[in-house]
Amino acid sequence: MNSHRLQRAERVQIIPEARISFTFDGRPYCGYEGDTIASALLANGVRIVGRSFKVHRPRGVWGSWHEEPNAVVTVHHHGVTYPNCLATQTHLEHGMQVKAVNAFPSASFDVKAVLSPLKRWLGTGFYYKTFMWPDWHWYEPVIRRMAGLGAVTSQSMHEAVSDQLHDACDMLVVGAGPVGVRTARLAAEAGHCVVLVNDRSSLGGTDYHHSQIEGMTPRAWTCAEEAAFAEAGGRLLNHTVAFGAFDHGLVGLVTQPKLGDAPTLTRLRTKRTVLATGALERSLPFSNNDLPGIQSLSAGLDYLIQYGVKPGRCVGLASVYPTADVQRRLAEYGIEAVLLNTLDDQLKAVGRRKLKYIRSSNGRDWMDALWVNGGLTPSVHLWSHAGGKLSWSDDLNAFIPNTKTAPEGWSVVGAAAGYFDLEIALEDAKDHLLGRDRHPIDGSSPTVLPVAQPRERGSQWIDLQHDVTVQDVDVAVQENYRSVEHVKRYTTLGMAIDQGKSGNMVGLAAIAEQRKACLPDVGTTTYRPPFVPLPLVAFGGQHGRRHHHAPKRLVLENQHRASNAALCEYGGWLRPGWYGRGDADARIEHEVLMTRRSVGILDASPLGKIEVLGPDARAFMQFMFYNRMDNLKPMHCRYGFMLTEGGTVFDDAVVSCVTDERFIISCSSSHVAGVDRLLESWRQDGHNADEIFIHNATAQWATITVAGPQAVDVLSACNFGINTDATSGAPMRLQLLNYNNAELRVATVSFCGERSFEISLPTSKAQSVWKTIIEAAKGFGGGPIGLEAMSVMRAEKGFIIVGKDTDGYTQPQDIGFSAPRLTKKNAYVGDRSLFTAAANDSNRRQWVGLVVPEGDPLIATGAHVITVDATTQRPRSIGIVSSSYFSPTLSKPIALAWIESGASRLGQRVDVWHLGEQCAATITEPCFYDKPGERLRA
Repeated sequence: MNSHRLQRAERVQIIPEARISFTFDGRPYCGYEGDTIASALLANGVRIVGRSFKVHRPRGVWGSWHEEPNAVVTVHHHGVTYPNCLATQTHLEHGMQVKAVNAFPSASFDVKAVLSPLKRWLGTGFYYKTFMWPDWHWYEPVIRRMAGLGAVTSQSMHEAVSDQLHDACDMLVVGAGPVGVRTARLAAEAGHCVVLVNDRSSLGGTDYHHSQIEGMTPRAWTCAEEAAFAEAGGRLLNHTVAFGAFDHGLVGLVTQPKLGDAPTLTRLRTKRTVLATGALERSLPFSNNDLPGIQSLSAGLDYLIQYGVKPGRCVGLASVYPTADVQRRLAEYGIEAVLLNTLDDQLKAVGRRKLKYIRSSNGRDWMDALWVNGGLTPSVHLWSHAGGKLSWSDDLNAFIPNTKTAPEGWSVVGAAAGYFDLEIALEDAKDHLLGRDRHPIDGSSPTVLPVAQPRERGSQWIDLQHDVTVQDVDVAVQENYRSVEHVKRYTTLGMAIDQGKSGNMVGLAAIAEQRKACLPDVGTTTYRPPFVPLPLVAFGGQHGRRHHHAPKRLVLENQHRASNAALCEYGGWLRPGWYGRGDADARIEHEVLMTRRSVGILDASPLGKIEVLGPDARAFMQFMFYNRMDNLKPMHCRYGFMLTEGGTVFDDAVVSCVTDERFIISCSSSHVAGVDRLLESWRQDGHNADEIFIHNATAQWATITVAGPQAVDVLSACNFGINTDATSGAPMRLQLLNYNNAELRVATVSFCGERSFEISLPTSKAQSVWKTIIEAAKGFGGGPIGLEAMSVMRAEKGFIIVGKDTDGYTQPQDIGFSAPRLTKKNAYVGDRSLFTAAANDSNRRQWVGLVVPEGDPLIATGAHVITVDATTQRPRSIGIVSSSYFSPTLSKPIALAWIESGASRLGQRVDVWHLGEQCAATITEPCFYDKPGERLRA
């Protein structure tokens, strides 16, 4: 076929003045702006655009949009490789390097085509029957290398990041053909919030297949409808595909204007969804119906009218519908048309690499191209995704949506509902929106079942990409695969990227014929999202690289950066690890000693501020905590544990009692969300939810900790009005103050062992208060400290960090908090689990400290404490080191560990093993610094 551009054409899409250069399989070609890769290849006379999946038969362009099974290509553009692009939907851009997939070295000359003559021996079940002995894994690598489509390379992993949008509307109309546009316009004019989804660049769908619509040219009619829709306030989403329907009115939309653009994923909630998705054209089963040059009639018209592609001098028409209008169109362009009898005649396509002629009972009909139409199948994919059922129409010989059992809020109009006549479909859409009785299905031009021809006529192809023939379906049924789903999996029918859009009905008819059953009894396969192949990056969103679990930021981050803070990620927060430049260990040691000798200022804003309010707040707190909270007095604080139902430590927290009906939980910074969920869960389960309210105010409050022997002097210099006397300023007390028209909450809580004040205030006041405190601290030799210094100081005191020093087995008695388990009478979360045999095991691991001989190096975190088993005489682990630091205060290494019966081993020397190296250590109490706690009151 000498395919080329028409000199006279409507050319709806292309711009002839804008020439585009590209290559296909290494050869240079030219196209125009507006071309797809497929239309440009056809216009350059390229017939073979790909190879079939199994036997590498030559394949040409069959369709013009998402129904295309053959033209799958890899595109290299601007240094990025895009595998598995559908040539019919990928628009041409200058400099594109296009290559056919599943072909080497090119689609035109494929060395693997030697498999094609072996098709008769490579039929259904070949792999299952042949490669089982002696072991499938011997053959698997070779078969996998030969099969497959495009390959993902490192260049494919580009930096595209898809936006993830959430939207809502009153009505969603899917499909922007004439019926969809009319439906959306009428709904918008009725005052509804309407979203119209169009998977192409312009409205109208295949309106140009008609000579007139309501007395107007198709383009004029569509433009008028679009203008009216926009004026009524409707929203149009071009380049957008509705890929799936999900629960509760959710429809998934992906928008991607062109190749290389980051797609946008929209999760749209709609009260009502109207499908105007049209109908799909069926293929026809006849011998060698897979030759390049044979394509669907609708696609042929698309390329002729939209892109000005001349199919050849003579085009064959094999259609179950009248083709007078198509013949007229072809005649206008000087193209001869040959009609073929698809019902009574047996056809055979002849040619090796392309179609040459059709052989029938009338002899040979020479032609350049053959356009086929085996009938129409309503596009019901989204309907089925939503849970809609299908019913068989004898008038249309097709499955159509069963509107009597429609999913809530779902309806269907136009060809998707079985109205193939455009005039009737437009009237029916209007009646449907107005709630009037709908038109009966028109059976005057019924779709004919695509029954296969006698089998001796040669291979009749159904699934062009997966090389499934009518004969393969026959074999599957003969081997007792009765279910259509089983036949699908055994033959791979409908499992290609087009998901059987063009061939599945032919396959169902072949199954019905072989089983001698009615096609409605055969049924259909299950439709699953996505409706068309989509780029995986569309679902990735911001979760990648620096976007993956993006850290939360402090309101004082700019102040920390100005002080040369080393910002690190701690529990999801970007926090200062230490301040200043130079050696990190030296800076951390300096901050520890500064706090011990003077004062250190810590930004503790991520600590939880979860308020529990209501008449039942005190009883609820008593239930949620392992420690007693029923006797906590107002304006006092208490350290406590929250447990899981299994009795293990979920988090530790400082609880402040403001009044009997208001408590504030200051939990670990990395566990705020978890504690909030746990509280809310128990509030609604077993408690009166109307008497308890949970409010997580962590994000609204900043917390600044002032700790050290001169903390009182610094606060006095700041004039905040904080009471630091022996009563109000005593440990575990709460003060509520007003400073600069802002509330200050001051808790005398220490995590470092020094006298300490945690000042919580609204974030809007944090910068000014931080500046005031830092300036005052400088006068006493103090300054800001990072989280690493605080971690060292808490280890010196033997305090745990939940999540670092605990695991899923740690219970409060293991840390030394046994009293509440024995004395607390009220029920609380996890109480039963604290009295199991495992909880009372005398060999449970307990919280202890470790010191090494003078001069020995630091013990590694994660090291095992070992002993020699008396029975086996082999070493075994009796514990593990959870924290290990060099203590600047004590000038020696210290470690915290969990050791079996650790409390009874105090003073015992043990061996510590890590990565093949062994050292000695002595078990001590976990508190290394100020055991009496005198410095807390200094």
